[in-house]
Amino acid sequence: MTSDPNASPFNPLPPIVVALAVLIVGVEVLFQLRGDGLRLEWIERWGFYEPMFDWMIENRQFRWEFLVRFVSYPFVHGNMTHTLFVLVFLLALGKLVGELFHAAAVLVIFFGSAIVGALVFGLVWDTRAVLFGGYPAVYGLIGSYSFLLWVKLTGSGENRLMAFRLIAFLMGIQLIWSLFSGGNKEWVADLSGFAAGFCLSFLVAPGGFGKVLELVRRG
Repeated sequence: MTSDPNASPFNPLPPIVVALAVLIVGVEVLFQLRGDGLRLEWIERWGFYEPMFDWMIENRQFRWEFLVRFVSYPFVHGNMTHTLFVLVFLLALGKLVGELFHAAAVLVIFFGSAIVGALVFGLVWDTRAVLFGGYPAVYGLIGSYSFLLWVKLTGSGENRLMAFRLIAFLMGIQLIWSLFSGGNKEWVADLSGFAAGFCLSFLVAPGGFGKVLELVRRG
């Protein structure tokens, strides 16, 4: 057995994950250079705003400047810490998912989870609070990672519920934080993003739904 002495000890990140991270970092760098005034302006301009969603439903009109917010809000964050936490999830979970899924599948999971998270947020809450930040999208990657664990546990005959330990831990932490911070409506979008990522993985997993179903039936 031979090894390359010049090989990197770290596996490279999937290019699509790097691209998403660069977009998030680029927006945050712009905020750091231009100040919080631009941050607040972009949150208002690109964040998901539930009254706009209600207006489209009530009037049965779908305006581009409203629809684009479903996919733009994950790139705008409230502060540097918010951005860094989203990046940690994106790089860690994106690497695990992106090494097994096609780049297009990663995009479907990321943006699909963001869209579903915003939709459910808009349907559940009647609020003027703006939804922004990448948590619903990266929670979708957590859902996809949980899907991979679920399939693995199914194939080995182990308890499938073990695949959901990570999301249970995160939602527990979020619940505690919500109690101390006076309530946080964003958990609905995060949990919905997770569910979307898990379900979408059935469709975009290598081999498709049929292969996953066959494995589950064998389990």
